[in-house]
Amino acid sequence: MQLRYVYSELGQGLRRNLTMHLAVILTLVVSLTLVGIGLLFQQQATRAAEHFGNQLQITVYLCRLNDSNPVCPNPVTEAQKAEIEAVVEDNPEVASYRFESGEVALEKAKELYGEELFSGDNPALTAEDMPQTIWITLEDPEQYEGISSAVQGLDGVSRVRDLREQVGPILTTITKMRTYALGTAALLVLAALLLVANTIRLAAFARRKEIGIMRLVGASTLYIALPFLLEALVTALISVALAIGALAAFLRFAIGDLQQNLRFVPWIGWDEFWLAAGAVAILGPVLTLLPTLVLTRKYLKV
Repeated sequence: MQLRYVYSELGQGLRRNLTMHLAVILTLVVSLTLVGIGLLFQQQATRAAEHFGNQLQITVYLCRLNDSNPVCPNPVTEAQKAEIEAVVEDNPEVASYRFESGEVALEKAKELYGEELFSGDNPALTAEDMPQTIWITLEDPEQYEGISSAVQGLDGVSRVRDLREQVGPILTTITKMRTYALGTAALLVLAALLLVANTIRLAAFARRKEIGIMRLVGASTLYIALPFLLEALVTALISVALAIGALAAFLRFAIGDLQQNLRFVPWIGWDEFWLAAGAVAILGPVLTLLPTLVLTRKYLKV
């Protein structure tokens, strides 16, 4: 196989259909960026749900030292805690539950507000200041009054929080943004596929004489299709690089500003970014190489 010919055809193909390739790249960049943003929002919703709970959960706050609630003159005891857990476990409205210690609650606060506030000789809060909690997942989000009233009056319980009112709007907003991003990305992916098909058709038409001669001398389909595949690969690599750059800018500026203004929300970071970037890096070549492999079998027949 003469690689010099393949690279020569690659260069000619990129120059001959420059505007079409630019259209494919721009469409792919926007669609891949929106796919990445949708994945980031998905991870953001998961992270927020892990921190705040979800709309199927209620949180039982146990009495702590110097609790502001007058029903809590003393911190919860182990005996009271065992009684509360027994009531939760036996309630038919409860699907599952988990206990969260003051140490875990303090780690969450450190994640949101930084280590500086909670370290040194005079920390703002210590583990003893953080309430112990029981996170209850309901069988049915509409059936919660029974378990709420069952635990509310128990010794050692400070208050019961229904997460639907606090968490619901946050998770709903994040979910809508994810849906809009992925929905728009799906339409643009379709547009990119159509552009790829048109690019291959035009390129094959422009080279129809060369393809016919190569067929007559016995050139293989792979050899004839290789310049088209390389064009698709170059287009995909440029698109992926630009889309990942756009994702990095989105995380740095858009999410960064939100993080500064809404510090009570646990925001995604660079770990989540690399997961989204990896998905974009895989999706980009798939969207160009697979259609090229399929369509070259049709358009390269002479």
